[in-house]
Amino acid sequence: MKSFLLLITLCGALTCALPVVQETEKVAEKDMEFAKKYMESYYPESDSTPVRRSRIIAADKIQRMQEFFGLRVTGKLDSSTLDAMKKPRCGVPDLGEYNTFPNSPKWGKRDLTYSIQNYTPDMHQADVDDAIERAWKVWSDVTPLTFSRVYGRPADIEISFAARSHGDYMPFDGQGGQLAHAYSPAFGGNAHFDEDESWTRDLQGTNLFLVAAHEFGHSLGLGHSNVWGSLMFPVYQPWDPQNLRLHTDDIEGIQYLYGPPEDDEGSSGNPAPPPKIPTEAPSTDLCNSDLAFDAVTTLRGETVFFKDSFFWRKHPSRSDIEKTPISAFWPALSSGIDAAYESEADDTVFLFKGHKYWATKGNIIQPGFPKNIHHLGFPRTVKKIDSAAYDKSSKKTYFFSGNKYWRYDEAKNSMEKGYPRKITADFHQIGSNVDAAILHNGHFSLFSGSNQYEFDSKTKKFLVMKRSNRWFGCL
Repeated sequence: MKSFLLLITLCGALTCALPVVQETEKVAEKDMEFAKKYMESYYPESDSTPVRRSRIIAADKIQRMQEFFGLRVTGKLDSSTLDAMKKPRCGVPDLGEYNTFPNSPKWGKRDLTYSIQNYTPDMHQADVDDAIERAWKVWSDVTPLTFSRVYGRPADIEISFAARSHGDYMPFDGQGGQLAHAYSPAFGGNAHFDEDESWTRDLQGTNLFLVAAHEFGHSLGLGHSNVWGSLMFPVYQPWDPQNLRLHTDDIEGIQYLYGPPEDDEGSSGNPAPPPKIPTEAPSTDLCNSDLAFDAVTTLRGETVFFKDSFFWRKHPSRSDIEKTPISAFWPALSSGIDAAYESEADDTVFLFKGHKYWATKGNIIQPGFPKNIHHLGFPRTVKKIDSAAYDKSSKKTYFFSGNKYWRYDEAKNSMEKGYPRKITADFHQIGSNVDAAILHNGHFSLFSGSNQYEFDSKTKKFLVMKRSNRWFGCL
């Protein structure tokens, strides 16, 4: 019992490993057992609540998990929820947006030291040194903190590689399990990496820089965030390690503890309050009257606008617009997304480029992709898709290519009869080409050049024409 209580105490202060995705269970009973263990680990009851064994999981607990991950909130253990549970992630319970550990522990000084106790044989020592140094720089760039490596003497934060039991009551479980864990400042901030994993400088194995940057956030006092795309999101996200940029949520969290860099706020030494979300008008490139998009889609509650090698993310409850390199989220794709659409029920976004398309859950491209667009039933004369829009009420996807459009039945996995049709036959005002499309609040928004044309999704009646950048509040 003492060991169990100590383990619970440590998990409250410790950020535990990023589990590797396990093989999908084929037996419903095994899925239920897996889900029960997941909920007990990451969505535990309060300390005063007695532990009760049950064959089912309370719907409100599943709803909490679904809300945290931006899934469709059903309260049911559906396939999308199980898929999310099986993704790589950290082992501490999930909280809310940017968060700190209980009582917001932080370091009482700005100049911190670290030491590397040993090395993994998976990488050259110089590459390990570089990954660790760059991971610290992620946080020093947005705070007044400095991180200096020391040799042969005690350091504030010790970094080590270890396998299985390694003296902290939180043993690693071999390859395919937890990747790393780190303690909060209240418990010393040390970071441990599982030696049984395959550590790399790229994305062929587990990228050391990405995991270290996440764990060092915990070493500085940050808990987990429910903002998808943030570094402190509990799921390991294999971004392009050369293009990692901190999410606004990460910056707000760390600056709540330590304040902004001195160059920003002087050297008063007082931590800044959580920064306010910008309320000023969007940047001038967004408000350029000639702005046109390559593709538009929803993505876990946000609206995403693709242009060349970047995309902008617009959250319905936030006024800031985030610009991100496509390769930072999907390393296999660098630029030129032709079309995109989301199937919310499956938590899947489909991305089209030339004659290929990819299925991705979050930023993880699914096995078996890319595929050829002709597998969907397009004739060989169609070389690429210009735009796509999904109607979740009818489970039909509209594909636009050239001066024609098709309608695809997602339930039957086939093109509908009677298509293709001329775009001008049904969408009279837009002309013959659609650059981007999205179905939003019962309206088609079809983009052509710098204009968007709205139509009723059922009757296809023309409603209004606007500038494409009106989505960003531009006049």
